[in-house]
Amino acid sequence: MTGGERAPEDGHAPEDGPAGGHEETRPAEPGGLRSLAGLLRPRVSPGQIVAGLLCLLLGFAIVAQVRSTERDTTFATARQDELVGTLSDLGQRSDRLRGDLRDLEETKARLQRDAEGGTALEEARERATTYGLLAGTLPAEGPGIELVIDDPGRGVKAINLLDALEELRDAGAEVVQVGDVRVGVDTYFLDDRDGVRADGRLLAAPYRFVAIGDPHTMTTALNIPGGLVRTLEGAGATVLITQRAKVTVGAIRSP
Repeated sequence: MTGGERAPEDGHAPEDGPAGGHEETRPAEPGGLRSLAGLLRPRVSPGQIVAGLLCLLLGFAIVAQVRSTERDTTFATARQDELVGTLSDLGQRSDRLRGDLRDLEETKARLQRDAEGGTALEEARERATTYGLLAGTLPAEGPGIELVIDDPGRGVKAINLLDALEELRDAGAEVVQVGDVRVGVDTYFLDDRDGVRADGRLLAAPYRFVAIGDPHTMTTALNIPGGLVRTLEGAGATVLITQRAKVTVGAIRSP
């Protein structure tokens, strides 16, 4: 035993815990603290929940508005002279559009006034021209072909010339002249001892057709295998088809 240590006076070492015969005691929690904790515990009412939701929705609306404002800052950040220039340009465009609208309204009014005047007269003239060409009372010119049938052996008959006319019509010929005869809707061909007659007028070989229409279409139709050209060649005739950018039909029929 060192000099710094003292032995118990009764000669026994001290004992810890229950073995020493001493019980550990804890101070009892005061009942007032429990009551205070209950008072301090937060209580949420339905009204507070509704108020919280309203605040949340308001926050979303504010954020959306701020983002929208940030996206459209062109005019907010523009200089005054730029805004003035933009406003002036918009005003000029508006004036031009109003002017165009006035022009359109004036044109519409003019057309309405002319509906029973000049416009109707022009349409009537166009119809008269069309009917005159179909009836054969007016001369005509345009793209087409010249069909020449030479008949040295006198083997071509009226039926052959009628077939030629029908082939041309089926191929889109609008105006046709054969010899000096303007073809009409009632044109006919008859055999004669001196040749073939068309509408009572004698035609002499070589027989010459002039037709206004699409040159390529008419030429193709006349040259189909077994068609008109082959038939005429079988009768001893020679056939020459010439496509032209403009042919003239000068013969006319009596009204």
